[in-house]
Amino acid sequence: MARWGDVEAEVPELAAEARGFLDAFTHTTLATLRRDGSPRISGTEVVIARGDLWLGSMWRSVKALDLRRDPRFALHSGSADPPAWRGDAKLAGRVEEVTAPDLVREVNGEAAGGGRSHLFRADVTELVVIRLGDPPDHIVIESWHEGRGLSRRERR
Repeated sequence: MARWGDVEAEVPELAAEARGFLDAFTHTTLATLRRDGSPRISGTEVVIARGDLWLGSMWRSVKALDLRRDPRFALHSGSADPPAWRGDAKLAGRVEEVTAPDLVREVNGEAAGGGRSHLFRADVTELVVIRLGDPPDHIVIESWHEGRGLSRRERR
């Protein structure tokens, strides 16, 4: 699976556009799988550092427990309401929990009240950017899938 830095190296323009959408809002929406296999949506913050995309979590939160049990995830950037909407980014993959205390503190910052927190490094299997075209009478969908590369479609 591809680390964020691998995606940036393979499709730099798409990764930069996705990062712009990911950085535009503090909160993103994370989809995980519950114990029974049904989906769960949680708000989360994303950090891109050290060539990786990181997801932090409060200690023993339901999203952290979901990810520990089943590492598959999907993530959607924040999104402006129309008419300000210009696009958004979606990605999916698997996470790996990182427990090295110094790295957890570096990426997550100090946990509230000095408590513990979870840190997950994401491997990306797909990255999609949807944006308004030029002229803005259509949308452009660009996607990268591991093993398939880059594709582009337009919808009117």
